[in-house]
Amino acid sequence: MSSELSKYLQQPRKRRGFLLLISSPSGAGKTSLSRRLVADHADLALSISATTRPARPGEEHEREYYFVSSQEFDEMEGRGEFLEWANVHEHRYGTPKTPVMAALDLGKDVLFDIDWQGAKQIADNAREDSVRVFILPPSMAELSRRLYARAQDSVPVIEGRLRRANDEIAQWGLYDYVLVNEDYDRAYADVAHIYHAERLRRDRQGWVAPFVDGLMAEKVV
Repeated sequence: MSSELSKYLQQPRKRRGFLLLISSPSGAGKTSLSRRLVADHADLALSISATTRPARPGEEHEREYYFVSSQEFDEMEGRGEFLEWANVHEHRYGTPKTPVMAALDLGKDVLFDIDWQGAKQIADNAREDSVRVFILPPSMAELSRRLYARAQDSVPVIEGRLRRANDEIAQWGLYDYVLVNEDYDRAYADVAHIYHAERLRRDRQGWVAPFVDGLMAEKVV
Protein backbone atom coordinates (compact mmCIF):
# COMPACT_ATOMS: atom_id res chain seq x y z
CA MET A 1 0.00 0.00 0.00
CA SER A 2 1.34 3.43 -0.92
CA SER A 3 2.07 6.02 1.76
CA GLU A 4 -0.50 8.35 0.15
CA LEU A 5 -3.29 5.79 0.33
CA SER A 6 -2.26 4.80 3.84
CA LYS A 7 -2.51 8.45 4.90
CA TYR A 8 -6.05 8.80 3.52
CA LEU A 9 -7.17 5.54 5.11
CA GLN A 10 -5.97 6.76 8.51
CA GLN A 11 -7.80 10.09 8.32
CA PRO A 12 -11.29 10.45 9.85
CA ARG A 13 -13.95 10.03 7.19
CA LYS A 14 -15.64 13.38 7.52
CA ARG A 15 -19.19 13.77 6.24
CA ARG A 16 -21.72 16.60 6.28
CA GLY A 17 -24.87 16.06 8.25
CA PHE A 18 -28.36 16.74 6.94
CA LEU A 19 -31.80 17.91 8.07
CA LEU A 20 -34.45 15.17 8.25
CA LEU A 21 -37.87 16.83 8.14
CA ILE A 22 -40.73 14.48 9.09
CA SER A 23 -44.34 15.64 8.75
CA SER A 24 -47.79 14.08 8.96
CA PRO A 25 -51.31 14.91 10.01
CA SER A 26 -51.79 14.54 13.76
CA GLY A 27 -52.17 10.88 14.67
CA ALA A 28 -50.38 9.45 11.63
CA GLY A 29 -47.26 8.61 13.62
CA LYS A 30 -44.52 11.17 12.96
CA THR A 31 -43.72 11.80 16.62
CA SER A 32 -43.40 8.16 17.69
CA LEU A 33 -41.35 7.34 14.58
CA SER A 34 -39.11 10.38 15.13
CA ARG A 35 -38.44 9.62 18.79
CA ARG A 36 -37.53 6.01 18.04
CA LEU A 37 -35.22 7.00 15.19
CA VAL A 38 -33.35 9.47 17.43
CA ALA A 39 -33.09 6.89 20.23
CA ASP A 40 -31.56 4.35 17.84
CA HIS A 41 -28.97 6.63 16.16
CA ALA A 42 -26.22 8.43 18.05
CA ASP A 43 -25.50 10.93 15.25
CA LEU A 44 -29.14 12.06 15.02
CA ALA A 45 -30.64 14.64 17.38
CA LEU A 46 -34.00 16.39 17.62
CA SER A 47 -33.90 20.08 16.79
CA ILE A 48 -34.31 22.58 19.63
CA SER A 49 -36.58 25.56 18.98
CA ALA A 50 -36.55 29.03 20.47
CA THR A 51 -39.86 30.04 22.03
CA THR A 52 -41.41 33.04 23.71
CA ARG A 53 -43.59 30.91 26.00
CA PRO A 54 -42.52 30.49 29.63
CA ALA A 55 -40.72 27.32 30.67
CA ARG A 56 -42.95 24.67 32.24
CA PRO A 57 -41.96 22.81 35.42
CA GLY A 58 -39.05 20.50 34.70
CA GLU A 59 -38.06 22.18 31.42
CA GLU A 60 -34.56 23.59 31.02
CA HIS A 61 -33.14 26.30 28.77
CA GLU A 62 -31.19 24.78 25.83
CA ARG A 63 -32.57 21.30 26.58
CA GLU A 64 -36.29 21.40 25.70
CA TYR A 65 -36.21 24.92 24.19
CA TYR A 66 -34.24 28.12 24.00
CA PHE A 67 -36.51 30.30 26.16
CA VAL A 68 -36.34 33.92 24.97
CA SER A 69 -38.34 37.11 25.48
CA SER A 70 -40.57 38.54 22.77
CA GLN A 71 -38.01 41.30 22.21
CA GLU A 72 -35.19 38.78 21.82
CA PHE A 73 -37.30 36.78 19.37
CA ASP A 74 -38.03 39.94 17.35
CA GLU A 75 -34.32 40.76 17.21
CA MET A 76 -33.38 37.23 16.14
CA GLU A 77 -36.05 37.26 13.42
CA GLY A 78 -34.92 40.68 12.24
CA ARG A 79 -31.34 39.44 11.89
CA GLY A 80 -32.50 36.44 9.84
CA GLU A 81 -31.39 33.94 12.48
CA PHE A 82 -34.25 31.47 12.03
CA LEU A 83 -34.53 28.62 9.54
CA GLU A 84 -38.28 28.79 10.19
CA TRP A 85 -40.68 30.36 12.68
CA ALA A 86 -44.40 30.49 13.38
CA ASN A 87 -47.06 31.76 15.79
CA VAL A 88 -48.58 28.90 17.80
CA HIS A 89 -51.22 29.44 20.50
CA GLU A 90 -50.24 33.07 21.21
CA HIS A 91 -46.54 32.29 21.43
CA ARG A 92 -43.81 32.16 18.79
CA TYR A 93 -41.53 29.27 17.98
CA GLY A 94 -38.51 29.27 15.68
CA THR A 95 -35.51 27.14 14.76
CA PRO A 96 -32.21 29.01 15.28
CA LYS A 97 -29.98 28.58 12.25
CA THR A 98 -26.51 28.77 13.85
CA PRO A 99 -26.56 25.64 16.10
CA VAL A 100 -28.24 23.57 13.39
CA MET A 101 -25.69 24.46 10.72
CA ALA A 102 -22.83 23.96 13.19
CA ALA A 103 -24.13 20.43 13.83
CA LEU A 104 -24.19 19.69 10.09
CA ASP A 105 -20.59 20.89 9.73
CA LEU A 106 -19.62 18.42 12.46
CA GLY A 107 -21.27 15.54 10.62
CA LYS A 108 -24.32 15.41 12.89
CA ASP A 109 -27.85 15.02 11.55
CA VAL A 110 -30.83 16.97 12.88
CA LEU A 111 -34.41 15.67 12.89
CA PHE A 112 -37.46 17.93 12.79
CA ASP A 113 -40.89 16.69 13.87
CA ILE A 114 -42.62 19.52 12.03
CA ASP A 115 -45.69 20.61 10.09
CA TRP A 116 -45.59 21.15 6.34
CA GLN A 117 -45.32 24.96 6.58
CA GLY A 118 -42.24 24.73 8.77
CA ALA A 119 -40.72 22.01 6.60
CA LYS A 120 -41.22 24.20 3.53
CA GLN A 121 -39.54 27.19 5.20
CA ILE A 122 -36.53 25.09 6.20
CA ALA A 123 -36.22 23.47 2.78
CA ASP A 124 -36.44 26.90 1.12
CA ASN A 125 -33.59 28.13 3.35
CA ALA A 126 -31.43 24.97 3.21
CA ARG A 127 -32.48 22.99 0.15
CA GLU A 128 -29.26 20.99 -0.31
CA ASP A 129 -29.23 19.93 3.34
CA SER A 130 -32.94 19.03 3.62
CA VAL A 131 -34.65 15.66 3.21
CA ARG A 132 -38.43 15.67 3.60
CA VAL A 133 -40.50 12.62 4.61
CA PHE A 134 -44.30 12.64 4.80
CA ILE A 135 -46.21 10.01 6.79
CA LEU A 136 -49.73 9.12 5.61
CA PRO A 137 -52.38 7.21 7.57
CA PRO A 138 -53.79 4.07 5.88
CA SER A 139 -57.27 5.64 5.92
CA MET A 140 -59.10 8.59 7.42
CA ALA A 141 -61.16 6.18 9.52
CA GLU A 142 -57.97 4.73 11.00
CA LEU A 143 -56.60 8.22 11.64
CA SER A 144 -59.77 9.07 13.55
CA ARG A 145 -59.57 5.82 15.53
CA ARG A 146 -55.96 6.53 16.56
CA LEU A 147 -56.73 10.08 17.68
CA TYR A 148 -59.63 8.95 19.84
CA ALA A 149 -57.75 5.89 21.14
CA ARG A 150 -54.78 7.85 22.45
CA ALA A 151 -57.18 9.96 24.59
CA GLN A 152 -54.87 12.98 24.75
CA ASP A 153 -57.34 15.61 23.51
CA SER A 154 -60.94 16.66 23.94
CA VAL A 155 -63.52 15.77 21.28
CA PRO A 156 -63.57 19.33 19.82
CA VAL A 157 -59.76 19.30 19.54
CA ILE A 158 -59.79 15.91 17.82
CA GLU A 159 -62.48 17.08 15.40
CA GLY A 160 -60.32 20.11 14.59
CA ARG A 161 -57.31 17.89 13.93
CA LEU A 162 -59.35 15.72 11.58
CA ARG A 163 -60.63 18.77 9.70
CA ARG A 164 -57.07 20.02 9.19
CA ALA A 165 -55.83 16.59 8.10
CA ASN A 166 -57.06 16.96 4.51
CA ASP A 167 -55.23 20.27 4.07
CA GLU A 168 -52.04 18.73 5.51
CA ILE A 169 -52.25 15.57 3.38
CA ALA A 170 -52.72 17.74 0.28
CA GLN A 171 -49.08 18.90 0.69
CA TRP A 172 -47.60 15.42 0.14
CA GLY A 173 -46.18 16.48 -3.25
CA LEU A 174 -43.67 18.78 -1.53
CA TYR A 175 -41.86 15.80 0.01
CA ASP A 176 -38.96 13.62 -1.18
CA TYR A 177 -40.42 10.46 0.37
CA VAL A 178 -44.00 9.48 1.21
CA LEU A 179 -44.81 6.50 3.46
CA VAL A 180 -48.07 4.93 4.63
CA ASN A 181 -47.98 4.08 8.34
CA GLU A 182 -50.19 1.01 8.23
CA ASP A 183 -47.86 -1.14 10.32
CA TYR A 184 -45.69 0.76 12.80
CA ASP A 185 -42.63 -1.52 12.68
CA ARG A 186 -42.62 -1.59 8.88
CA ALA A 187 -43.03 2.20 8.71
CA TYR A 188 -40.14 2.58 11.15
CA ALA A 189 -37.97 0.27 9.05
CA ASP A 190 -38.76 2.37 5.96
CA VAL A 191 -37.87 5.63 7.74
CA ALA A 192 -34.64 4.08 9.04
CA HIS A 193 -33.71 2.88 5.51
CA ILE A 194 -34.27 6.40 4.18
CA TYR A 195 -32.08 7.83 6.93
CA HIS A 196 -29.27 5.36 6.29
CA ALA A 197 -29.35 5.90 2.53
CA GLU A 198 -29.32 9.70 2.83
CA ARG A 199 -26.30 9.51 5.13
CA LEU A 200 -24.40 7.80 2.29
CA ARG A 201 -25.19 10.38 -0.38
CA ARG A 202 -22.04 11.20 -2.36
CA ASP A 203 -22.37 14.95 -1.87
CA ARG A 204 -22.30 14.46 1.92
CA GLN A 205 -19.08 12.43 1.93
CA GLY A 206 -16.30 15.01 1.96
CA TRP A 207 -13.67 12.31 2.52
CA VAL A 208 -14.34 10.45 -0.74
CA ALA A 209 -12.59 12.75 -3.22
CA PRO A 210 -9.18 12.71 -1.47
CA PHE A 211 -9.57 8.98 -0.85
CA VAL A 212 -10.16 8.38 -4.57
CA ASP A 213 -7.15 10.55 -5.39
CA GLY A 214 -5.10 8.32 -3.13
CA LEU A 215 -6.44 5.18 -4.79
CA MET A 216 -5.64 6.50 -8.25
CA ALA A 217 -2.13 7.54 -7.18
CA GLU A 218 -1.38 4.12 -5.79
CA LYS A 219 1.11 2.10 -7.82
CA VAL A 220 0.23 -1.56 -8.18
CA VAL A 221 3.17 -3.86 -8.78
